[in-house]
Amino acid sequence: MTVERYLDGYAELLAEVSATGRRPTRAELEARRALGERAADDGLSLRTLVRHHLEATRSAWPGAPGAADSVLAAVTAAVDAFAEGYERAQRMAVRQEEAARREFIDDLLYGRSDLGRLAERAERFGLLLSRAHAVAVARGPEAYDDTAPVIRQVEAALNARFGDRSVLLATKNGLLICVAPGDQEEVLTFFAKQAHAATDGSRVAVGRPQPGPGGVVQSYEEALSALDLADRLGLDEPVVRTADLLVYPVLTRDRQAMADLVLSALGPLRGARGGAEPLLRTLEVYFESGCTAAEAARRLTLSVRALTYRLDRIHQLTGADPADPTHRYTLQTAVIGARLLGWPAQEL
Repeated sequence: MTVERYLDGYAELLAEVSATGRRPTRAELEARRALGERAADDGLSLRTLVRHHLEATRSAWPGAPGAADSVLAAVTAAVDAFAEGYERAQRMAVRQEEAARREFIDDLLYGRSDLGRLAERAERFGLLLSRAHAVAVARGPEAYDDTAPVIRQVEAALNARFGDRSVLLATKNGLLICVAPGDQEEVLTFFAKQAHAATDGSRVAVGRPQPGPGGVVQSYEEALSALDLADRLGLDEPVVRTADLLVYPVLTRDRQAMADLVLSALGPLRGARGGAEPLLRTLEVYFESGCTAAEAARRLTLSVRALTYRLDRIHQLTGADPADPTHRYTLQTAVIGARLLGWPAQEL
């Protein structure tokens, strides 16, 4: 492919301008724009094209005095129009690439495309879906899209740290999403750290590595579920992992049975002054503190005596002693179930 085809009519234009002193017409400039678009579509370097324009200008340089100004004005207009067309084609290519990327991410995370075709498209974006992949999802104080400075900041940090590691960074429904090979846990750990810092305290959930083309959507859904679980349980950890929360979906698999346990074990707490919530929170912190009264009192900003009074009150109302190992498991399971089911704020 020769560069000369993209200079078609350029020398003739300069010759006529040199002879007559006229300016390039609108049609002539539009022709230059069209050639610029064609050159961009064909993948030629703009630097090379401008150099050839300047070489053609030198060859066609007028010998007559006074014609140089007209020719220089024509060169400026013609090259500017050519570059404008080139840039217009580049912008269109970027928009098309962004649209294709967005469509691919939608299909990847929703599993709506033929898996074989999806695997072929994934290679274009650096993913080999024959391998296992894991997904991390970050939710910040605001919704993010692909134009948000946060995603560029996190992407730059990932590239600087890991280079080309077949990592896909994207946004979906206001969340930051990172897809990485399943055997590169350090990538998702670093993403979680960077996302937490860049979004001013986001929570990040990490799904488990899952194999095959459908593994990405499975890990993504696990990460979303982990985010939801962390919120319902009131977890403080900025990073939660699906593998660490597997017991909770098991506990709520039979929702009616769990609701019955919550009402049976904790329902009497509604008869306390101030309702069930303060005593429910006391149990929650007491269990999180390893059933150590002093530590639980510190976390609740209570005196140990006040905490002991609350535990005694719970014993009186429910008939179950939180300090008794035979009662502890039932109460702790019921507390977890209450958080998962939104009780007592929601009636069961």
